[in-house]
Amino acid sequence: MPKGKLFLIPTTLGDVNPKTSLPESVIAKIQSLDEFVVEDVRTARRFLSPLKMRTPIRDLKFHELSEHTKPTEVPSFLESAMGGKDIGLLSEAGCPCVADPGSLLVHAAHQKGIEVVPLVGPSSLMLALMGSGMNGQNFAFVGYLPKEQSARIQKLKDLERLMRKTGQTQLFIETPYRNNHMTEDILAHCQSDTRLCLAADLTLATQFIQAKTVLEWKKLAPDLDKRPTVFVLGQ
Repeated sequence: MPKGKLFLIPTTLGDVNPKTSLPESVIAKIQSLDEFVVEDVRTARRFLSPLKMRTPIRDLKFHELSEHTKPTEVPSFLESAMGGKDIGLLSEAGCPCVADPGSLLVHAAHQKGIEVVPLVGPSSLMLALMGSGMNGQNFAFVGYLPKEQSARIQKLKDLERLMRKTGQTQLFIETPYRNNHMTEDILAHCQSDTRLCLAADLTLATQFIQAKTVLEWKKLAPDLDKRPTVFVLGQ
């Protein structure tokens, strides 16, 4: 019996109609599935509800894969795929396996010879890079910076030094309620001519994306509290 496939399903970046950012072919594939690996079941149900699934939402099967999931549990989520059934991996927001634990499942799928199929959808990182006007041929996503302020400031200086030496654009994110602290540290400790792009609420009605020098931002920095934001440092 042929094995099923693992479809990597991007989700919306906020509370918007999926049809605004997902192609019809992707929505059709999602509608055809009835088993998903998700980071949070409630979020997954909320995303799937407006899609008019072929299987009623209450009858869908979910496996939770979060930071609390033991790695030894992950291969068991692929049992249906081993038996010939297609299943889907959903991110909390944006693309699976980028800044979320889904890569554990994809790694297990490759080991088991299950075909992995990434689907088209929004990525806050790529949208921020596109909109930043900075180097898109040499860039790095470094995830979350340290929580402790002195370590965070040192990391910012290291990233800025690397950016200036190599021309490599640096992308990173922060827990939304700490966005303003991150912005304050960048403006206080990065060089005045370093360019900073702040990209918040991407694809939403409240979208904000602007790139200025640190010196220019010091005149009027936006309030990004609790708004999903990508920070981009570049030249």
